[in-house]
Amino acid sequence: MASKAEDDHREPINEQAVANKYATMRNELNQIYSKITELEMEVSEHSLVMNAIQPLDPSRRCFRMIGGVLVERTIKEVLPAVQRNKEGLEEVVARLNEGLEKKKKEIAEFESKYKIRIRKPDGESNDDGGRKEGSAQGVLVGPASGSE
Repeated sequence: MASKAEDDHREPINEQAVANKYATMRNELNQIYSKITELEMEVSEHSLVMNAIQPLDPSRRCFRMIGGVLVERTIKEVLPAVQRNKEGLEEVVARLNEGLEKKKKEIAEFESKYKIRIRKPDGESNDDGGRKEGSAQGVLVGPASGSE
C-alpha cells in the first residue's frame, strides 16, 4: 500500500514520463472543469424551476421526476426538495472549485519545475461548444384545479 503512494510522488525518470504525468494532470483538470460546468447547468435548471413554481398556489399539483419515475406531488412538497437539491449542488460545485484551484496550482508547480511550455497552433480555440444537457430530473406543473 505504501509503495503505491511512493509511486505517485516519485520523480519521473525521463522526458516521456514527465510528458505522460503532465498529460494525466491536464486530463484531470479538464474533467473537473467538465463536471463543474455540468453541475452549474443543473443549478441553473433548479433555479428556473423554483422561479416558475414559487408564485403558484402551493396546493397545486405538479409532477417531479425522481430516479426515472414521474411522481405527482403538490408544489408545497416539491419546492423545498428542489431548494435542498440546488443547495447540495452548489456545495458540490464549491468543493470542485477548491479542488480545481489546487489542481491548477499543482500543474503550475509541475510546469515551472520541468520548464514546460505549451505551443498552440494559430486558430485553435478552447471553446466548449458541446455542453451536456441536464439530468433527467425535473418538475412538471399540472393545470390549475380552479380558474386563475
